[in-house]
Amino acid sequence: MSEPESSPLTSDATSTSIRMAVEIAIRLGVIALLVGWCLIIIAPFLRVVVWALIIATAFDRPFDTICQALGGRRTLTATIGVAAILILLFVPVVTLSETLISGAQKYAAELNEGALEIPPPSERVKDWPIIGDAVHSGWLAASENVGETLSRLAPQLRAASRWLLAAVGSIGVGILELVASVFIAGVMLVRSETRRLAIRRFIERIAGGVRGPALVEVANATVRSVVQGILGVAALQSLLAGAGFLVAGIPGAGLWAALVLVFAVIQLPVVIAMVPPVMIGFSMLGGAGAWGLMLWCGAIGLVDNILKPMLFGRGVKVPTLVIFMGAIGGMLTMGILGLFLGAVVLALGFELLRAWLSEPESDASAGTVERVHA
Repeated sequence: MSEPESSPLTSDATSTSIRMAVEIAIRLGVIALLVGWCLIIIAPFLRVVVWALIIATAFDRPFDTICQALGGRRTLTATIGVAAILILLFVPVVTLSETLISGAQKYAAELNEGALEIPPPSERVKDWPIIGDAVHSGWLAASENVGETLSRLAPQLRAASRWLLAAVGSIGVGILELVASVFIAGVMLVRSETRRLAIRRFIERIAGGVRGPALVEVANATVRSVVQGILGVAALQSLLAGAGFLVAGIPGAGLWAALVLVFAVIQLPVVIAMVPPVMIGFSMLGGAGAWGLMLWCGAIGLVDNILKPMLFGRGVKVPTLVIFMGAIGGMLTMGILGLFLGAVVLALGFELLRAWLSEPESDASAGTVERVHA
């Protein structure tokens, strides 16, 4: 028996379906090419723009409050805000960066040459309560045997010196990126209504009109919570510590202040980072000066316990591990600015994922149906 021939109507329908599939594939390919090309073009600026968006989102409410007090003059408010941030933040940053860069270069050169020296401890170290004798003996042994220790660790020390010099080189770039982010954030704050509307529409197009607004609120709360409760407190602790080290005359004050900043961002006790400068202070300063520096550092450690519950508790509770991974991963991939950007972005992604997973099944189905019919 001969096979039944397909009707012309079926052949035309098949040809039409194939033609439509090819056209859709071509359109999707062109769109993907255009999007990829755009991402390649804006890649050098993406980090700065994202950080500016985070700053603008974090300071939306204070900006609106000040703007109302100034009679609704948004441009004037943004100008004052940008100028205040630059003055309050970058004057101490530049001051500390000078000692940070010089100290880092000095230590990197000594590490590379294997000529790093550990000064012997002062006899005052023995007077420390409880741990004085143990610290003095360990410190003295390290200073007397430093040559042997450095010779054994020479390859690792050279690698550490190269990393330290690379980190110093990224500081200037990070400062410039931060300045650019502040200016762009000022423009975003002036046009905050347009920015909010664009973000809301973008998320609603992705997540649907049912859960889109809720995800926007979660994102805003997360950004404000992390920026104000973690990064803001970390910056304050670092500046206070740096000021204390400068007044006390601690060598490499900027380097120690930067270490305090890193510890604060990744949620480790900042007191640990301030132990070496305090030990140097007891070796260099008199009794009153050294004890004053130690009390100052102890007070800085308490700032974290006082301010963080007030600021970080207003938003959402992000696990410490998420902040730690975001900060370290961001710094390794994006340099100094990534230390802050990584913590915020990973915390935001974690909270959005948690909000999506905790959403009832019926709401998720409704959002899916809505996007299909749209």
